[in-house]
Amino acid sequence: MEISNKPLTHYLNDFLDYLEIEKGLSSKTQENYSRFLSKFFNWLKIKNLKNLKPHELTPDHIFEYRLFLSRKCQNKKKQPLKKTTQNYYLIALRIFLNYLIEKNIQTLPPEKIKLLRDKSDRPIRFLTLEQLERLFSVIDISKIQGLRDRAIFETFFSTGMRISELVSLNRNQIKPDLKEQELTIVGKGGRIRTVYLSERALFWLNKYLKARNDNDPALFINHKIKSLNKSKRITPRMIEKALKKYIVLAGLPLNITPHSLRHSFATDLLSQGVDLRVVQEFLGHKHIAATQIYTHITNKKLYEIHKKFHGGRKLKI
Repeated sequence: MEISNKPLTHYLNDFLDYLEIEKGLSSKTQENYSRFLSKFFNWLKIKNLKNLKPHELTPDHIFEYRLFLSRKCQNKKKQPLKKTTQNYYLIALRIFLNYLIEKNIQTLPPEKIKLLRDKSDRPIRFLTLEQLERLFSVIDISKIQGLRDRAIFETFFSTGMRISELVSLNRNQIKPDLKEQELTIVGKGGRIRTVYLSERALFWLNKYLKARNDNDPALFINHKIKSLNKSKRITPRMIEKALKKYIVLAGLPLNITPHSLRHSFATDLLSQGVDLRVVQEFLGHKHIAATQIYTHITNKKLYEIHKKFHGGRKLKI
């Protein structure tokens, strides 16, 4: 490892270039990393450590920085930063140190930065199959907006796509008259993956497309827009508002969001015994850690398997 005489702050721009070129991250993600790291660099400045070299960074510095984050207020109401927000800053610093090590620059090992555990984290919100049927049943499919919404929610549940991925779909990606179909999409971080449309999802997609009489390339559109010069592509906010309306009509939990349908997709697969790493591929998660929020399902499934098959349960006490 090389011992660098340049301060840590010197490497920020090179790190952002690395995220773009070698990691393929979007400009928005680079912007977030820059903002998170700026917090650390500002802290160094406050502590008169702006010239701190990579190899001079110690666990004591990290402890003091974590203390700084825990005591920092996030708004005018003097509320402390949430633990999840503090972790964003720590994760950015971890990745920055990983970059330095990859460039053969001696520094503190990233694993020395421990993340905070947030005991207040809420369990993920998802709908059961019975609840999904209730949701679908309240949609008025006599109107084209209703057909669109039914197609949207069926597509959500069939593919597990993110809302940003779903609204970016184009109608020429859907092949009519097929019973099942694969779609290649570009997801978060520019990563390409395949998602799958079930026979049921394709049924509603085709029903919706046949009811349309426009030439807009977007798969899902805002039917209230009449201008030919304005994009009709539906927005995430429109989907959120539509779902909220149907949630109320169906008498389902009010905290359900479009992302809950992605959770429902993953939860359904895991409850059927699908391996966590396979679900990771379906969801387009870069790291398995992101998929491990569903361990409440896998843990329950393991318990049921153990209870049903383990021979020790048949032995006398």
